[in-house]
Parts: sequence; C-alpha cells; structure tokens
Amino acid sequence: MKGRSCARNLCFFAAFILFLTLVSAQKGKASPWLTLSGSAPAIIARGGFSGLFPDSSTLAYNFALVVGSPDTILWCDVQLTKDGIGICLSNLTMQNSTDIPAQYPQGEKVYSVNGVRTTGWFPVDYNAAQLANVSLVQGIFSRTDKFDSAYPILGVEDVVTQFQPPGYWLNVQHDLFYSQHNLSMRSYVLSVSKRIIVDYISSPEVRFLSSIANRFNGSKTKLVFRFLGQNIQEPTTNQTYGSLLKNLTFIKTFASGILVPKNYIWPLTPDQYLQPHTSVVADAHKAKLEVYASDFANDGTIAYNYSYDPIVEYLNFVDNGDFSVDGVLTDFPITPAEAINCYSHLSKNSSGLAKPVIISHHGSSGTYPECTDLAYQQAVSDGSDFIDCPVQITQDGVLVCMGSINLMDDTTVTKSSFNTRLSTIPEIQRNPGIFTFNLTWEEIQTLKPMMENPEVTYTLYRNPRSANAGNFMTLSSFLSFTKDKKLSGVLIEIENAVFVAEKLGVSVTDAVISALNDSGYSNQTTQQVIIRSSNSAVLVKLKQQTKYKLEYMVDESIRDADNASLTDIKKFADSVSINKQSIFPKTAGFITTQTGVVQRLKSAGLAVNVYVLQNEFVSQAWDFFSDPYSEITNFVNGAEVDGIITDFPATTNLYRSMQLFMRIHYF
Repeated sequence: MKGRSCARNLCFFAAFILFLTLVSAQKGKASPWLTLSGSAPAIIARGGFSGLFPDSSTLAYNFALVVGSPDTILWCDVQLTKDGIGICLSNLTMQNSTDIPAQYPQGEKVYSVNGVRTTGWFPVDYNAAQLANVSLVQGIFSRTDKFDSAYPILGVEDVVTQFQPPGYWLNVQHDLFYSQHNLSMRSYVLSVSKRIIVDYISSPEVRFLSSIANRFNGSKTKLVFRFLGQNIQEPTTNQTYGSLLKNLTFIKTFASGILVPKNYIWPLTPDQYLQPHTSVVADAHKAKLEVYASDFANDGTIAYNYSYDPIVEYLNFVDNGDFSVDGVLTDFPITPAEAINCYSHLSKNSSGLAKPVIISHHGSSGTYPECTDLAYQQAVSDGSDFIDCPVQITQDGVLVCMGSINLMDDTTVTKSSFNTRLSTIPEIQRNPGIFTFNLTWEEIQTLKPMMENPEVTYTLYRNPRSANAGNFMTLSSFLSFTKDKKLSGVLIEIENAVFVAEKLGVSVTDAVISALNDSGYSNQTTQQVIIRSSNSAVLVKLKQQTKYKLEYMVDESIRDADNASLTDIKKFADSVSINKQSIFPKTAGFITTQTGVVQRLKSAGLAVNVYVLQNEFVSQAWDFFSDPYSEITNFVNGAEVDGIITDFPATTNLYRSMQLFMRIHYF
C-alpha cells in the first residue's frame, strides 16, 4: 500500500509535464530538427522510468508513458530463461535487479561472459515458472528502494499487451553468451517479431545483427548497432568499438542506425569538463545512419559545464545549432520530453512579464564562489531580477558582501596566517570560528574565496576549476556594480544586527542606510531595493526610517500562519521568504503533502519567495524526478510562490523563458 500511495503522489506532481508536452507539441513541429529524418528526436525510456522505479517493472513502464511524450519508446533488455522465454531484465546477472538471492540463495553461478569470469544469478539457470516468484528491485543503490519487491519480472510480450506502447525497442546484449547455453536469441527475436510489433532491435554484436538483417529488410523494424566503450573489443569481430566507428559504411550494411554513449559525441576531459563535439553525428548522418545517444540519467555524472542542469545537457545534443541526435536513451523520460517539446528552439527575443521573480542566492553561487564579483556578474548574465548582498562587518567597520559571518565557511582563512584568530561566540554559533569582524577589509582581501559545495557529502562538487576564483566586494562596490545593470533591483540581507550593535558598537542598519544614500539608490526609481532580515526589530526600524521594500525571512519550517502572526508581519514586511519544507514537507525523501502556508501569507497581501533551490538532484524530493525544472514548476504553478531564491538563476530563467514563449505563441 505504501508503494501505491507514493505512486499517486508522484502522478500528482508529474501532471504538469503531461500538460506542457501536449500543449507544446505544435512548437516542436513548427521548427526544423537537424536529425536524419527531420523529425523530432525520439525518447527511449530505458526499462521505463527506471530512474525512480525498478527497471522494466510494471510501474516503470506505465509511468514512462504517463509523464513522457506521447510517442515515448519503451526499451526492454531481452534475456532468455532456461526454457527460451524472453523476459525484460536490465542485466545478464539478476542479483542487483531482482530479489532472486533471497528466493534462490544457492543459485549463484560462475560463467564466462565474452571471456570475462562473471559471478551471479543468471536467467539461463531458471525456467519462466521458477522466476514467477522473483520480484524486481531498484538496481542502482543511490536510488530509492521504496518500490522494491512489489512487481514481477515481465515477459517481452507482456510489455506490449499490457501497455501498448507507441514504440518498442528490444536490446539484445549477449547473443553469444546465450548461444553457448544452447539458446538461440536469433530464433527468439524472429519468432516474437511475428507476434508483436517491434520497432527497434539493437545489439553490440555484429554477428547477431548481420544474421537477422535480411529477415527485416524492407520491414518497419530498425536495426541499430550499439557501441560500447571505444577500447572494448566487439566479441564477434575481434575489433574494438573505436575501430568499428571508423567504418560506418560497414555498419550500414546491416543496420540503419547506431547507438553510442553520449561521450562519443561530447567527450569530457579527465576532470569532467566538455571538450568540442566530435564528428560522430555528422559522419553517421552522411552514411545515412541514425544516431541514438545513451547513458542519460538525471542523477548521473554530467559535465560541470551544465551546472547539474539535465535540460541543458539534452539541449546540447538535440538543439545545439550544428546537429541533433535522432534519439536519446534515458532513465528519466520526463526530462527529455521537456527538453524536446518545451525548451528547444526557444525564441531569443521573447519579452514580457512571466513568473517567477528570480532572486540570486549570493550571486550565481552554483557557478562561482558566493558573493564574489564573478558570482554577481554571472547572476546578471543568468537573468536574475534581484541580486543579493548578505552584509557582514569587518574589524575596521567596512560592510562587505559575504554569505556567512564566519570566514571559515566562505574563504581560505584556515590556510592563512589569520588562522590563530579562532574564537567561540555562542551568540552566533556553537562551534569556534574566524569571523569577519576579526579581520580588517584589507586583510580579508588577501584571502581567496572558497566555493560552497552544499552536497559534498554525496561527492557532488560545483565547478572545481573556479573553486577559488573571484574577488570579494564591499557593499559600496556591490551597489556601484548593480546600478547600470539590467536588474529589477538589489536585495540586501541583514543578520546578527543585535550582536554587532551590542558587542561591537556598530549599527549595521544605519550603515546600510548610509551606503544606500551614498550610492544614490535612495533617490532613484529605476531599481527597487529590498532589505531582508529574520529579525523583525531590524525591519521595524527600517520601516520607520526608509521607504525600501522589506522582506521577512522565516528561518524555520512552518506549516501555517495564524491571523495574529499575519497581522504582525504585515506591519513591517512586504514579502516573506520561507524554506522549501514549509511548502512541501517530505519524509524519507518523498513529499507528504502540500501545506497552505503560501496561500495564507498571500491572503494577507504578502509576496512569498521560496529558498534555496539547487540543481543538485539530491537536494530535491524524489517526487521531482531529479529534475530541477519539475521542482520549479511545482513551486510556481502548484504552490504559486512569487519568487525563487536560487543558487542557479540560469535554470529558473530558462524555465521562465519557456513559460513566456508558450504564453506569447499558444495562449
């Protein structure tokens, strides 16, 4: 029952993609594609929606069709049982994708697979009846196990009869292995193709595809040669896949397309940055071969250039201006559906108003160290409406933009000669720190910035090449920088004001007002000034002394707001920022409900901004499919927040551009 409940929850939060896909289908048809056929790239769902559910399970296949494009192709890795029945299983060995070790604990065997000694539970040792009690599990351990052991292994024909997919792709990975066990994959594929419609058959074995090519000559079934790693030896020709790639004319004799790992097309440097694209797509298209790219997964490793944005990665393969692959093989079919149907061919000249307001979180801190000149420049380029300066004070009274009052969080101070200035200040934090007011501005400028990596626990790092890039800015230099930029305004954040006033004898509030006056912001109407604080006393004082917009930051998770609280907040604030959990609380990684707190706050006339959105997939609830656009859409269209506070403004800006394009052209 728990699995079914989660599935209903996931369908609720996925509904928007179905809507976008249906609405935007016309846009894709209206623009030319650089595929071999001129049609939009195909989306092949590897084992269904295997990024969330057990690969090749009933739920994975069904969900792929519900939330993907209407023409999503279902992929089945074909394995054969002892009695020659075809089943869909992601791997030749079954221990990571099923619960077979629990069902048959003595069934582990050792076989040679393409010359490699391989240990595990193999389908060839069991007949179909014996596997009827075996259930599927998530084979990638970093993904949720909440749907494990609830779904049986499906037969190849079951997928067609149960789901009637618009397209069906059979991948035959180990014909040579099965032939060594007196099973004929060739006979099986030829037989099953007479009973069901098979649109694609792929294999990394030349001999297998060559043996069936004549039988499918003139049919609608496409044969696709699958390339493995370039240095891996193809088992039936003794050539490496890299060498076979140089002979596409030969491949064309038995196949109409090739399936290649995505790094064949966009190779990466050893430190995971993009290199120039290869000529693989152009060469294949010249040889009249379609090109399908594999290894797409929202929770997999992608180039740092993409800033953990899977849509941008897909666009680099389907809408880069030079070429388009003919299809993508993915564990998350919802995301290429967005990329192809909604985000490709966006007009560069769209103008007008669209939600949400984009507020940077310490600049584009997903790309450069926070609160540096580079982070702020990038935030402007990325389409932020407001860029923010969290003000801290130095020993000599200079206001600086710094994400934390503790220099150990944002700088290399612990590696400097100032590491002896460690102190413990309970009013600020429990642990010792080296605080901005322990150093002068001149001393701080000798330090290097340090990239924030909030998901380092999962070994997810941000733009390592720029980990210490950029320069810190004073509030005055920040305001000078912003005045001539295409921005709606600036946001200044004030925290620890009481401590600074009582212990250091400085009024940060007065200093901020003075800096704004000196910069001319108090006398101009082009850009707004928003001042944010979690301290209501700071906002009350600013309300009395200025006409700037004020934002109250709620620094704890809330579920509701009573009338008295709303009345009180309205006295000193124009807007409120609340965290993600306040809107979509989650348990065990899944959203449990949507609170009504946004509507309550907005009913009092308060704008509502949500913080902090990140692109790293581990920061998102499972319900959002490791897709930052899914998360943004649910906060904007579902919860109806007014603004997004984000480390990655470019992602929200691309989302907003799509919304605006749709509004202009289709509504």
